[in-house]
Amino acid sequence: METKATPEIDCASATSPPPTPRSRIYPWVVLALILGLMLSDYMSRQVLSSIYPFLKQEWDLSDAELASFHSVVALMVGLLALPLSILADRWGRVKSIVLMATIWSVATLLCAVAAGYEQMLAARFLVGVGEAAFGSAGIAVIFSVFAARLRASLSGAFYAAGAMGSVIGVALGGTVATSLGWRWSFGVMAVIGFVLAGLFSLVVTDRRIVQQQSPEAEAPPAESGTDGYRAPLSSLFSSVSVVCAYATAGLQMFTVGALTAWLPSFFNRYYSLAPDRAGAVAAVYFLAIGLGMLVGGIATDRICRNTPDRRWSVALALCAVAALLLIVGFGLEPGPPQLALLAGGALCAASISGGITSVVASLTHPSLRASAFGTVTMSNSVFGLALGPFVVGLAADRIGLDVSLQWAPLAYVAAGVLLIIGRRTYSAGVQRVEALRPDTSVRPTSLADRTRTHGSHESSSNRVDNESNRLDN
Repeated sequence: METKATPEIDCASATSPPPTPRSRIYPWVVLALILGLMLSDYMSRQVLSSIYPFLKQEWDLSDAELASFHSVVALMVGLLALPLSILADRWGRVKSIVLMATIWSVATLLCAVAAGYEQMLAARFLVGVGEAAFGSAGIAVIFSVFAARLRASLSGAFYAAGAMGSVIGVALGGTVATSLGWRWSFGVMAVIGFVLAGLFSLVVTDRRIVQQQSPEAEAPPAESGTDGYRAPLSSLFSSVSVVCAYATAGLQMFTVGALTAWLPSFFNRYYSLAPDRAGAVAAVYFLAIGLGMLVGGIATDRICRNTPDRRWSVALALCAVAALLLIVGFGLEPGPPQLALLAGGALCAASISGGITSVVASLTHPSLRASAFGTVTMSNSVFGLALGPFVVGLAADRIGLDVSLQWAPLAYVAAGVLLIIGRRTYSAGVQRVEALRPDTSVRPTSLADRTRTHGSHESSSNRVDNESNRLDN
């Protein structure tokens, strides 16, 4: 008697819900909102540059005191970036972003009602607390929903949004301050921050980010992670190469920080421009800095697509060009030749940002991605955005603003030395990251092994859903 085989029923697949399909549009919505918040971040930070002349006259402040308003923000970002980024990795990056945007918007509003130097310094301190981990959490969220091959371009766009925020903050802040008073400049920036934070919280959630993760987000072998595995924090500094990348990021920001803080005052003093006009001219140079970040990131992706270690050489060349143009430019007398050289220097000033961030991503484990970018932010802030404006302001009180700005690009020389060392040790750094992951090279060959693997995939899918639900709570 012929018997019919009873088909096996896969209970796991029968009970588990189908995976949520990835949206092609949602990652771009996430990118747009995070770039908008990056704009707000730097608008709130840099609006102060355009009102230096007003504060200097009203409160009788020295250049060093004016610079301290910028430096305290960068200092707090530097000190808190890493610990708050670690918390963001565990608590939820999206929720952390909303909280941080709310804090820096409240702090910006407090700047508008400051009655003197001490109150303004305290309010700027709080701005730094709010902005501390946004850069690391924001870029980590972006990286999770896009393919790894786009990292330098995405990093360049992210940092370019910061430069664009500086442009808008300085230009709009100067215009509002001239028309309505400097306090209204802070008020406008605060309102923009509140609106963007609310919009982001309505559209983006940690659960949706988990569901929309790009299958190519961890594509490179040295960067792919294993489900549930979290690398030790010590691995953030496990190689000479990654330490060189962190330090280089900070040193190139030394000059950028000095430029964004002092260019409006430079044009006010040496070109005899009114504060609003000086802010508008400086905004053009900030735009060049942002454009350089974007173009530099895209160019790095294209040039180094098949040879990742070439990113070090590209960064080295860009640092050399930036240093040459800025040192020569600030040494000239005010006039068209100086303006042209400074424009070229601004274009190259931060053009390595995307490439260096991409290098850090390749030298750190995915489970610590926000923490790694928090370390980059810490370096950017402590060695760059805090030290740059303050050192130049301190020197300006003694040797003049033009001379102090001329010597600021020497930081690129130190960055160049670190880039050479980092390039030579890059392969060893990548191997260290590869060694962090458990061995997953054994593939099942028998029917029993395949059955177990299938069940493992199903439970992994359930784990993702459970993780999504947990993140929403």
